[in-house]
Amino acid sequence: MNRDVVAVTRTGDYTLRLRFRDGAEGEMDFAQFLSFKGVFAPLKDPAEFAKVVVNTEIGTICWPNGADLCPDVLYSRITGAPLPGQH
Repeated sequence: MNRDVVAVTRTGDYTLRLRFRDGAEGEMDFAQFLSFKGVFAPLKDPAEFAKVVVNTEIGTICWPNGADLCPDVLYSRITGAPLPGQH
């Protein structure tokens, strides 16, 4: 899918720069986006958050503890494009 994440770069404690398959890219502050509860609780530690990688099988970012985020939501947040099925 064009909305798959293909690259991630950490630019701050909770800030990531994402690039998508269609070439769109941008930066996002995850401290404003994540609740840091449940599976995301360990990511409150910047050292754990820094372990983010791109999982090419599912086309999104993920962490070693199994946390991941929907690429469509990330794409929408960065580009302003509506989520699939929304107008």
